[in-house]
Amino acid sequence: VATLLFEDYSRSQIQRWISQGNLLVNGEILRAKDKVHTGDEISLDPVFENRVSWDGEDIPINIFHEDENFLIINKSPGLVMHPGAGCHDGTLANALAFHFPELKKLPRCGIVHRLDKDTSGLLVIAKNEKFRSFFVNKLQEREVYKQYEALVVGQVIGSFSIEHPIERDPRNRVKMRVTDSGRDALTHVSLVKFYGGYSHIAVEIKTGRTHQIRVHLSHQKLPIIGDRLYNSRNLIAKNTSQNLIKHIQSFPRQALHASKIRFPAIKGAGFFEFQAEIPDDMKSLIEKMQ
Repeated sequence: VATLLFEDYSRSQIQRWISQGNLLVNGEILRAKDKVHTGDEISLDPVFENRVSWDGEDIPINIFHEDENFLIINKSPGLVMHPGAGCHDGTLANALAFHFPELKKLPRCGIVHRLDKDTSGLLVIAKNEKFRSFFVNKLQEREVYKQYEALVVGQVIGSFSIEHPIERDPRNRVKMRVTDSGRDALTHVSLVKFYGGYSHIAVEIKTGRTHQIRVHLSHQKLPIIGDRLYNSRNLIAKNTSQNLIKHIQSFPRQALHASKIRFPAIKGAGFFEFQAEIPDDMKSLIEKMQ
C-alpha cells in the first residue's frame, strides 16, 4: 500500500523507512507486518541519506530567478533530474552541486519536483530546508499551480478535462497507463491555436502523477509530437505536407514545456508566479506548421 501511495520513492526506500519508524498510521509507527484499513491516515516522514557523494559538474543551467529561499531553473530538454539507475552523472543535480555546493546538504540537492528528461521548462529548487519542507507541503496540498504547453497530433476544440486514474504498466515498467485501479489524476486542456491537423495546447495538471500529461493525452488520441514512449508510431495527421512530415518525424523529443508555475509565498499572503515562453525547437516546429 505504501509503495502505491508514495510512488516517488522506491520500494527499498519505503521498506527502510518502515523499519526506521518513519511511516505512521493514525499517528502510530507502522510495522511491516501490520495491516491498514479503509479510513486509516497514512503519513510518511522520509529521511534521506546525505547526498554529498553527488559530484558537482560544470553543466550550464538557465537560472530564471533566484532569491534567498529558492531558485527557478528553466530546464533544457535532454537533462536528467538526478543520478539513478543507468545514469550516474551529467544530471541537473550534478550541475546544482557544482554551481551551488551548499545544496548538497539538502535531499536531492534541493530538487522538490521533477520534469521528464525530454520535457523543458520551469523547476523550483529549494535553497534551504525550511523552504523545501514548505514547498513539498504545498505540493501535497495541491496549492502549486503548474501549466504546460504541448504540440499534439489532432484537433482540440475549446477546453476540456481528462480525469482518468493512472498506474504503472505491469508489462512495461517504464510506462504508465490509464486504468480503473490507478491513482486519481486530473488534467485540464485548452486550445492555444490549431494548425490543420495539429494543436498547440495549454495543459494544467491538478495532480502530479508520473507521465500524467503524456499518458492522458495519448489516451485521448491526442499524442504529443516526438513522444517516443506514448506516440511510438509517430502519428501524422491527414493531409500533412511531406516537408512537415519530415520535421515532425525528426523532432527529437516530446514537444512539452513547463511554461508557468505559481505557488504561495513562504511569508505573507501573496504568491510567486513565473512564466517562460516555449523554447526555440518548439517555436521552429510551429513555424513549419503555419
